[in-house]
Amino acid sequence: MDNSIRYMVSIAIAVVVTLAAFYLMHRLISGAAGDRQELEQPPGIRFGPIEIEQDFETKERRKPEPPPPPDTPPPPPDISVTEVEKVRTPMPDLNLPNLNLGTSGGPPVLGNFGMDRTAEGDVVPLVRINPQYPRDAAMNQIEGYVTIEFTITETGSVRNPRVIDARPPRVFDREAIRAILRWKFKPRVIDGVAVERQAIQTLDFTLDDSA
Repeated sequence: MDNSIRYMVSIAIAVVVTLAAFYLMHRLISGAAGDRQELEQPPGIRFGPIEIEQDFETKERRKPEPPPPPDTPPPPPDISVTEVEKVRTPMPDLNLPNLNLGTSGGPPVLGNFGMDRTAEGDVVPLVRINPQYPRDAAMNQIEGYVTIEFTITETGSVRNPRVIDARPPRVFDREAIRAILRWKFKPRVIDGVAVERQAIQTLDFTLDDSA
């Protein structure tokens, strides 16, 4: 008997709890719908344009007044220019050997040079450039000669010069070769055709002490 009463009481409590739960759920759903409706249908509010009062102070820009014209500048002061006298420095006397000037139409050279000792008698120089006398040799009163062997081309120019004898050695070689390379010769002609030929020329370097 007690068990049946407990069972009936439990069923009644369960029914009450279930109904209460359904009621609460209904209220929650109804409240959410009402809130949504209130949000979706707000009261009519109209926003008009917002007027902002702008109070700007207009500042007038004034152009700066131009500066007054400058007064007439004073004339430049007179500057007296002192005349500078030219000082002539006397040149010291140097004891140099007398320099002989070549007479073959070329530039002046120091000393004499020989042009007559050739290997072949029919070698005719058309252009002869005087060799320069080395300064050290002239200052030291050194004389000598250089014998050069070279090739006369078909056009009369000089090619492949080489020193075969020199006294003193290597003193006048450079100037002698430099001069002989600028010489021009009458080319040898055989049967109407210009051919190369070998030649030997001796250049004498001497100082003229007659003065």
